[in-house]
Amino acid sequence: MKILGIETSCDDTAMAVIEVQSEKRKVKSGEKIMVSSNIISSQVKLHAKYGGVVPNLAAREHAKNIGHVFDLALEKAGIKNFKKEIDAIAVTRGPGLGPALLVGISFAKTISWIYKKPLIGVNHLEGHIYSNWLPPIGINSNLKFLIFKKEPALNLIVSGGHTELVLMRGIGDYKLIGETLDDAVGEAFDKVARLLGLGYPGGPALAQRASKFKVESSKLKVPILFPRPMIHSKDYNFSFSGLKTAVLYKIRDLKNAGAVLTDSVVNEIAHAFQEAAIDVLITKTIRAARKFNAKSIFLSGGVSANKLLRERLEKAVRKHGLNYSQPPLAYTGDNAAMIAIAGYFNCKKNRRDSLKPVQMDANLTF
Repeated sequence: MKILGIETSCDDTAMAVIEVQSEKRKVKSGEKIMVSSNIISSQVKLHAKYGGVVPNLAAREHAKNIGHVFDLALEKAGIKNFKKEIDAIAVTRGPGLGPALLVGISFAKTISWIYKKPLIGVNHLEGHIYSNWLPPIGINSNLKFLIFKKEPALNLIVSGGHTELVLMRGIGDYKLIGETLDDAVGEAFDKVARLLGLGYPGGPALAQRASKFKVESSKLKVPILFPRPMIHSKDYNFSFSGLKTAVLYKIRDLKNAGAVLTDSVVNEIAHAFQEAAIDVLITKTIRAARKFNAKSIFLSGGVSANKLLRERLEKAVRKHGLNYSQPPLAYTGDNAAMIAIAGYFNCKKNRRDSLKPVQMDANLTF
């Protein structure tokens, strides 16, 4: 089965082709997956001067680029006859920016009608979850199927727009048990980076500066320590707005005291912020896993590319004797391969909500 995935939820115009092959074995049947192509057209440079994504501008660029990205995805995958070689189309229907989503959905509906192919609507967040099943491009790999018995899997989804803990008992069986009450952690990374003058997108730049800080190199009389918001709350929700504000006040206080924001000071602030944010994410994730008897923890989303988060979360999960998975770096950000594999799972499960006529839902959740 070959599936074309289409993703336009934010500022990346992405398309991918995946192939899933069924195998008959003596004991049970299995599947192998190969990502044949995974094309992403980024708009980062376009939106950088605004300090964030402008929805209507993003939609205009999607409309401008989507045909070319479609051609590249098919060419890279070696698809010469779409009608004969592609079996289904999967497209992100939400959540995301409304104008951007509509471009992808309209394109998907058009080619679905032209080539008479089934169209599958995919929850973008579900796509992030299934990014954990994707092998490197061009590698034919066995699918990592979860065995859901009494213990479910817990998903930590972290991105610029979302910070969620989702309990998963099977394909299509999700329960949202925790989410951010204000800023997503990725949004907080970007905003703090802006306060420090690190540009856009700020998350990767802030993480890089944080990695350069050494405690013994601090030039400040009092080490910087930021609060860990809601780390002791009895629920599994998050809050990063107050942490962002704490950084703002620290910068103000340092300037009022006559300090100069040298590279060393910026590195220390970035380090202290990142430590606080990651401490909260890991602490609440482990606590939730123990509460709900999860046997596996999955990390996904754009912020899952953060090296420190990947290392520390895996160490914490292994310490508690749980299974751990994180996607290859190529699939941490928005991409169409994850939409295609989520579409495959929905077909396999015969999810009615994904197989009915696709409707955009910018606020779609679990």
